[in-house]
Amino acid sequence: MDYVMAIMGPLLEGTAVTLQVFLITFVLAVPLGLGLALLRISRSGVLGALVNGYIWLMRGTPLMLQMLFIYFALPFVPVIGIRLPDFPAAIVAFVLNYAAYFAEIFRAGIQSIDRGQYEGARVLGLSYSQTMRRVVLPQVFKRILPPLSNETITLVKDTSLIYVLAMNDLLRAARGIVQRDFTTTPFIVAAAFYLLMTLLLTLGFQRLERKHAVYDG
Repeated sequence: MDYVMAIMGPLLEGTAVTLQVFLITFVLAVPLGLGLALLRISRSGVLGALVNGYIWLMRGTPLMLQMLFIYFALPFVPVIGIRLPDFPAAIVAFVLNYAAYFAEIFRAGIQSIDRGQYEGARVLGLSYSQTMRRVVLPQVFKRILPPLSNETITLVKDTSLIYVLAMNDLLRAARGIVQRDFTTTPFIVAAAFYLLMTLLLTLGFQRLERKHAVYDG
């Protein structure tokens, strides 16, 4: 126990980095995903095709590769040539990647709403934006909670990928102590931290699902 307490400081510092990446990604990727979903189902075929291609690219290539490209290759891209520090590079990669996954979740939720509700809203004189805001999206939120929960929990675990940019997250902090002390205890403690984070998210989403249950009884 004394050893666990002794290594808790570096692990907590790493956890803080992990939580920063998670929270910033979630806060930015969810609204971006919603916007992409709305563009994909819009009447503009060009916008829909562009968004569809973006989603295909983000979901079809590994997140780690996207991070490495943004951090190492982006500075050499003609015209763009942007060099980002490690933390912003990780955030950009995570947001762009997870926005594509959230976009598909939102798209499926929006398209699950019966078309009759759109027609009813039109009869009531609501515009398309009002219909989406007042009628469709509140129902979509209830329906997408389970897949949104799964993707959010995956996001917590995927934050461990930032070690490739030499960022001192929870996993890198644990690995450093393991290499120094030749013991697997830090990995066990790190695993407990990840389990605790995912448990809290699971309980939070379960509470939301019960509160906003689509079906009663």
